[in-house]
Amino acid sequence: MQAQNLGDNLYMLDNGMVRQFFVVGPDKVLLLDTGFEGGSVLAAVREVSEAPIQVLLTHGDPDHAGGLDKFGEAWLHEKDWHLVEAETKLHPLQEGDTFRCGDWNLQVIEIPGHTYGSVAFGDFDKKVLFAGDSVQKAGPIYLFGSHRNLNLYIESQKKLEAMADRFETIYPCHHACPVTPDFIGKNRLDAEAMRAGSLPSEATPGMPCRTYHGQWTDFYCTEADRTRA
Repeated sequence: MQAQNLGDNLYMLDNGMVRQFFVVGPDKVLLLDTGFEGGSVLAAVREVSEAPIQVLLTHGDPDHAGGLDKFGEAWLHEKDWHLVEAETKLHPLQEGDTFRCGDWNLQVIEIPGHTYGSVAFGDFDKKVLFAGDSVQKAGPIYLFGSHRNLNLYIESQKKLEAMADRFETIYPCHHACPVTPDFIGKNRLDAEAMRAGSLPSEATPGMPCRTYHGQWTDFYCTEADRTRA
C-alpha cells in the first residue's frame, strides 16, 4: 500500500476496503485510524516520514483500530475503548480537543451513532472534515449491533449539518472520496426514512442484518436496531 499525496501535507492510504489519512508536520505525523490488524499502515507512513506518529481514531471498529498493535498509544473516545483488543495505551478524546500538526489544526467533534464513541476531526480554517464512517456517499453505512444507535446517528448528522457551511471537503473512510457536505443532510434524510419504516429492504447475504435502500445512501441495519430507542 502506497500513500497518495493529496496536497498540503495531507496523505491518504486506501487498500480498497478502508482508508486512513495522515498529516505530516515538521516534528510529527498525525495518523487518523490504523486499519485492520496485520495491515501495512505503519510501513506506508514510514515511506513518507520518520517523524513520531500520534494516532487519532475516528472510532473503535476493527477496520479502524485493528492495526493498533503496531503503535504504542492512541487517542480514542472512551465510549469505544471496549471495542479495542490490542494492548495499546489509550487516551480519551472529547468534544473540542484540538491536535496541531504543521499548519493543520484538527478539532474533535463528537458524533455518536455509528458507534457510541464515533468522532470526526475538522479543520475549520482549511474547511476539511474527516468523518470516519458517519458520512458517506451510497454506503452501506453500518447501523446494526449493540454498539450502534440509529437515533444518535440522526442527531449527530443534524449536528454536522448545522456546521456544514464551514466545510468544503469531506473525507470518508469508505466508498466515494472525497464527498461534498450536502451528503450530511442526505445521510440524515435517508436515516430518518429508515427509522420511519419507509425504505425498501432485503436480507443481506452472509450478514445478520438487512440492507435498507435510501435515495442517496444504503444502510446495514436490523428491525430491532431500527426501532430501538
